[in-house]
Amino acid sequence: MDEQWKEDAATQVDLEKERKHFSRLGLMYFLGTLLVFGAQLGVSWLAAGIYPDLYQNGSAAFLVAMFPVYLVGMPLMALLIRTVPGRKVEQHKMSAGKWIMAFVMCYAVLYVGNIIGNIITAIIGALKGGAVTNVLAETATSINPWVSILTMVLITPVLEELLFRKLLVERLVKYGEGIAIVTSALIFGLFHGNLNQFAYAFLLGLFLAFLYVKTGKLLYTILIHMGINFLGSVVSVWVLNSSGYDKLMAEGASADLAALAPGLLIFIGYVLFIIVMVIVGLVFLILKKKQFALRAGEVTLPKGKKFSTIYINMGMLLFCLFWIVQIIWQLYM
Repeated sequence: MDEQWKEDAATQVDLEKERKHFSRLGLMYFLGTLLVFGAQLGVSWLAAGIYPDLYQNGSAAFLVAMFPVYLVGMPLMALLIRTVPGRKVEQHKMSAGKWIMAFVMCYAVLYVGNIIGNIITAIIGALKGGAVTNVLAETATSINPWVSILTMVLITPVLEELLFRKLLVERLVKYGEGIAIVTSALIFGLFHGNLNQFAYAFLLGLFLAFLYVKTGKLLYTILIHMGINFLGSVVSVWVLNSSGYDKLMAEGASADLAALAPGLLIFIGYVLFIIVMVIVGLVFLILKKKQFALRAGEVTLPKGKKFSTIYINMGMLLFCLFWIVQIIWQLYM
């Protein structure tokens, strides 16, 4: 009886009205993307014209490129998104122990996604006859660690969680937690603009969006995002630079192993840390799988009409196609 009632209610949904809602939301993210690109390119072009030697300093160039995004592009994107109606997510507290468990699970999900992304890009690189550029890895290793902490650890997680969790989920959750989580993860993944990051950003986005719809507290996802970025862009880079791994690969058998031993021990210890985190996180995911049940929303889209209603509309298509083109272009850079 309950299932029949849901089906009858779903048939009464005004699909055109709901499609317009998704289209408007997608359009705001598309226009926000253009603002982000415009702010970044405009300021970078102006700075390069005034200071021609700017791009010889990786950290300075990165800051000039990113601060217009943080100060102009993303805040304007947030204002655009707020014009679309939404509703607050019900809030629930999480204990410190559960947050730590969530962090470990999130790290495992992220790392599995990273492996998948690397495998896919390696295959594409082999097919095209040249390696696919890993933009994030190149950026993280080329800038000052304090710049990484300021931008990737402190600022980026706050803005990304606001844009792709809170604001986005609040405008999707009435259609059900599953739709809110998947769409949030998809838009978040595409926004990274390259295949290396899309694979793990999508899986990371799924987990963080799930955590947000279940707690309604942005601080929880911000702190996890900060921790993930700290390990990936600060700790891992420090370990790699301190290990002497590059020197060992370059010198081979002629390398002074005694001199490199302390750094290599740090490297091995960090690798073991990653392995333990991933295994423990995957075990937690398996043991807690029953707690990942998703609730339906007050608006139920009919079966067979969900995908077309959510994604086959002008706004969502503009956003998705823009970023898909960016990803494809980046693969052949």
